[in-house]
Amino acid sequence: MAARIAFVHTVGFLVDEFKRLMRAQLPGIDCFHILNESLLQDLLRGSEPTLIHRRVVSQVHLAIDAGADLVVLTCSSTSPAIDIARQTANRPILKIDDPLAAEAVNCGPRIGLLCTATSTVAPSTSLLLAHAELLSRTVAIHPHVNADAYRALMAGDRATHDALVHDAAVRLSQDVDVLVLAQASLAPLRDSLAAELDCPVLSSPPLLMRELTRHLALLA
Repeated sequence: MAARIAFVHTVGFLVDEFKRLMRAQLPGIDCFHILNESLLQDLLRGSEPTLIHRRVVSQVHLAIDAGADLVVLTCSSTSPAIDIARQTANRPILKIDDPLAAEAVNCGPRIGLLCTATSTVAPSTSLLLAHAELLSRTVAIHPHVNADAYRALMAGDRATHDALVHDAAVRLSQDVDVLVLAQASLAPLRDSLAAELDCPVLSSPPLLMRELTRHLALLA
């Protein structure tokens, strides 16, 4: 039987984005999507993280109960919950930004971390440092958060979001060796920024799709 992939999302528009990516790059693979917007909303409201992490773990087990052979969480802010879920789940679980972090620490010691959600900074920083430690690398993380861009995107104003992210990326790129777009929602800007900026620009979805292909080969 072919492998089945479950995607767990906390932002609605990523459902359509990952459906598109799967059709384009892994056509014919059985997959389904779970959306729980309350997880990220509550993190941004300052709710107790451990309670939210417990709910994330529940989403993972729901996915496994639905027949998932592989679970992917597409929210960088909920990254710590995946470490908890891995202790009890009997299926592989992927963080969307694990491949991103592994790539970034190979690009140089100064890593620019561009976020629009405040809840992303700490887990993304921790993940980058963890990958650097695995490779015995010393890195310095330079985070930048533009919460106005996130609010614009949630209000449906993609043009304002993109303009704010572009300006922040230009400024941040001047002092780093690689620019990390910390959230999947920033991925549509990667190609244009990469063509304009002098440093490499990384986003999570394309690197995740490469990792998914590798995992599917192992499950075959």
